[in-house]
Amino acid sequence: MTGLAPTLSYCVVNTNGRDYLLACLAAIEATHPEGMEHEILVLDNASEDGSADAVRALGGEIRLIERKQRTGKAKNDSTLLREARGRYCLLLNEDSELKSGAAAALVAALDDDPQAALAGPRLLDSEGDPVPCAWRFPGVGVAVAGAFFLHRRFTVQSTGWETHQVEWAQSSALLVRRRAAERVSYLDTSFFVYYDECDFAKRLADAGWRSLFVPDALAVHHDQLSTDLAAGLPRIVEFHRNRDKYMLKHHGAEAARTVRWLTAWSYAARAFAALFIPKQPARIYWAHARQALHPERGESLRDRAEAQNRESSSMRSTS
Repeated sequence: MTGLAPTLSYCVVNTNGRDYLLACLAAIEATHPEGMEHEILVLDNASEDGSADAVRALGGEIRLIERKQRTGKAKNDSTLLREARGRYCLLLNEDSELKSGAAAALVAALDDDPQAALAGPRLLDSEGDPVPCAWRFPGVGVAVAGAFFLHRRFTVQSTGWETHQVEWAQSSALLVRRRAAERVSYLDTSFFVYYDECDFAKRLADAGWRSLFVPDALAVHHDQLSTDLAAGLPRIVEFHRNRDKYMLKHHGAEAARTVRWLTAWSYAARAFAALFIPKQPARIYWAHARQALHPERGESLRDRAEAQNRESSSMRSTS
C-alpha cells in the first residue's frame, strides 16, 4: 500500500469467531486483485476468544478496532464505513470467505454503474451450494407471497448469471460505494442486527441509488445458526423484532400488523407440516410463528448483549 487513498477497504466485523476470522483474512489476501490499492480493517466486537490477539499476531497493516462492549452490526458496519479510506468498502462478516475474482468483479460492477451504491456476490453455504442472498423489499405483497409459499418465485432476486439490479442484498459480503453511504448517513443503528442492510438499501433507493447482484462474484457464508431452540431463540426474537421495525418505519402500523399475521401464518403452516415430515424443525417454526405475531416479546440478541455489557461493566468497576 502507498500513502494514497486506496480503491478498496475490506471491512470485517467479528464477534467471537476467531477461526472464521482468520480464514476470512486469509481469503482476502489470497483473492485480492493484483495492483489494486487496498486496506484491511477489522472491528472486534468485544470477543472473548482471543480474536483481537490473533489479529495482532498476524502483523502486517491490518487496522484493528477493539470494542470493549458488544454493539450491533449496523453500528459496527457504520463505524467501519466512517473509518475506511477506500472509494469502495467491502463489508464482510467474520464467517464469510471470498472466492477468487470476487472483489474484482464487485468493484467492476460499481465502476460500470455510477448510480449503483451496493453490489452483492452470489453466496454459497458451507457445502458450496448457492443460497438466496438478494430479495425484494419487505411489504404486504411480499408477505402474501410468503403466505402462499411463493417466496422463492416472487421475492428472491439472487437468480441468473448476469449482473442485474435487485432491491436489497445480504450484508455478510456487500460492496458499498462509500460516497453514497455518507449521503444517507450510513446504516441506521437502531437496528441491532437483521434488516439493517435492508433498511440501508431502501434509504439508498429512496435517494436514487441502485443495488446490484453480481453472480460472477462468489463468497462462502458459513452457516453458524444453531438448531437448538434455547440457543437460537434470541436470534429469532431479533429477526422478527427488526422486521417489524422496518415495516413500521417504511410502511406504517397497519401494514406492519398485516405482515405480522401473514408471516405468523406461513411459519405455523410449516410447523404443522413438519409434524409429518422427518427431520423438519417443527419447534423452530412454531417459535418463528409466535414471534412474528408478537415481536415485542422475549429476549433478543440486543437484550442479551446489553445484559452482558452491564455485567462486564459491573465486574470492571468492582475489580
